[in-house]
Amino acid sequence: MLNENDANLKARLKALHRQLQETDDIDPELETLLRQLDGDIDKALDRRAESELDNNTYGLSSRTQELAARFNARHPTVSTGLRELGNILSNMGI
Repeated sequence: MLNENDANLKARLKALHRQLQETDDIDPELETLLRQLDGDIDKALDRRAESELDNNTYGLSSRTQELAARFNARHPTVSTGLRELGNILSNMGI
């Protein structure tokens, strides 16, 4: 069962995926980085559920913020979603 933070994170990820699908001309490198981040977040949530967080889990919030900065000029809506996602991760200590 998901706690409230995990549910918020999943909802934000789902909304971000919708935004990406509606966005034209996404840089392939950024798209790859976003997919990697998404996979890493899923892994972190799985480990968290199993109480197996490790040092590789930390830093997802800062990676998310870095991606938001890179998206900001061409895709401000996606950038906003990434910043919100980063804040959620930060609040969760991930």
